[in-house]
Amino acid sequence: MTEGPDRAAPQARTGGRARPMLPVTPPSAWNIANYLTVVRLLLVPVFGWLLLVDDGADPAYRWAAFGVFAVAMLTDRIDGDIARSRGLVTDVGKVIDPIADKALVSMALIGLSLIGEVPWWITAVVLLREWGVTAVRFWGIRHGGMAAGRGGKVKTLLQTLGIGFFLMPRWTLPQPQVWDAVAWVCLGAAVVVTVVTGIDYLVQALRLRRTSERAQAKRAARAAERAAARERRSTR
Repeated sequence: MTEGPDRAAPQARTGGRARPMLPVTPPSAWNIANYLTVVRLLLVPVFGWLLLVDDGADPAYRWAAFGVFAVAMLTDRIDGDIARSRGLVTDVGKVIDPIADKALVSMALIGLSLIGEVPWWITAVVLLREWGVTAVRFWGIRHGGMAAGRGGKVKTLLQTLGIGFFLMPRWTLPQPQVWDAVAWVCLGAAVVVTVVTGIDYLVQALRLRRTSERAQAKRAARAAERAAARERRSTR
């Protein structure tokens, strides 16, 4: 069926002339930003193996694990900048990026707990928050999603620093007790910020569930159904 003039493609006027506006094509999932995310995900088992060799007692392997962790965290920053600056943000990237981040942090904390450097309760608290927030984020996509706040960025920085210091073979450095203190301060601050931002994120998610357009539409539909049911009962 041929569309009439009122259904023609939108046009933009430039210099008095009408110019048809081309539809916006979404970026392909096969892009450099997502490739970097996949590389980060593939580095997780390599990193874990390097960390756990000889129960973490070999300085060379510990430095190698630290290097892989640093490279992986660097790709996390780079792929996000590339995706935003080049318009390469995709649904695939939104899913695999947080999974890659959480997998790397999980491997680091579990590995450090296995070799006895980080208490298991710290690992449990951090991972419960990380994977819980990821689940809440996916649940919140239906209601519009929530952007990462400044607190989340501070949390990521503190986690990176804390884990990074623990990955280093501090006993091989000058004044190892100083490096131990720095590592514990960074990791302790990371745990506190992780818990606080996790609670804040949960509160935002519950608020979004009540105030989003999807939630309001569902409430309006339920109210209309109840009103229709009352009207049917009153006419009987």
